Amino acid sequence: MKNILKAVVLVLITTATVSAHEGHKNKQDSTVIQADTVVNAHSTGEEHKDHSHASEADSHDAHPQDAHHEKKVTADLADFPTIHPLIVHFAIVLLIVGAILAVVNIYFIKRELAWTAFVLVLVGFVAAYLAGRNFHPHTHGLTEHAKLVLEQHDFWADWTINLGFIGLLLQGINLFIFKSKRLAMAIVAVVLLSAAYAVAQAGHYGAQLVHIEGIGPEGKFLELEHDH
Repeated sequence: MKNILKAVVLVLITTATVSAHEGHKNKQDSTVIQADTVVNAHSTGEEHKDHSHASEADSHDAHPQDAHHEKKVTADLADFPTIHPLIVHFAIVLLIVGAILAVVNIYFIKRELAWTAFVLVLVGFVAAYLAGRNFHPHTHGLTEHAKLVLEQHDFWADWTINLGFIGLLLQGINLFIFKSKRLAMAIVAVVLLSAAYAVAQAGHYGAQLVHIEGIGPEGKFLELEHDH
């Protein structure tokens, strides 16, 4: 009986020892597996990151800097959807400067200043006429609010042309008939100041159409010549 008990205890001890050893081994194996998993994941991440960088590098290589030079730095007139903005700025600047000279010349009464104002107003009027009549762009698809802004722009553009023509005519009469009399110069200055105010208002609404309503850039909402 004692021998049987001894044999059973020995078997239990042996089994426990083997189980403990295998458990320790399994734990070590599990740790090793986890470490391998982390290493593999890190390696995969590095490879993915390297691949991502490589893809980005390839994408940059696929779009060389030469692609940025495909468009001309200085565009031709035909490249613009409308040349209205290229002309109208002359009208804005010249009419305003001509009006200022006319006002200043009320004090100095210099014939040279009167002629300079006449030439500036002449060129400004021609630019305003061309911008408002010959090269005024036609629009389509505008919102109701944008249409209201455009109406104000056209209203003040028309008054710019009318007042500019009247001021130019009076300045010519002043030069050749009244010989730069102060009263005549004052009347001309008032008309030219009115034309300057009108062109400033037209420019304000024009800028609002472009920069707030988005009409004009890249030909948006404009009827191009080849559309007709």
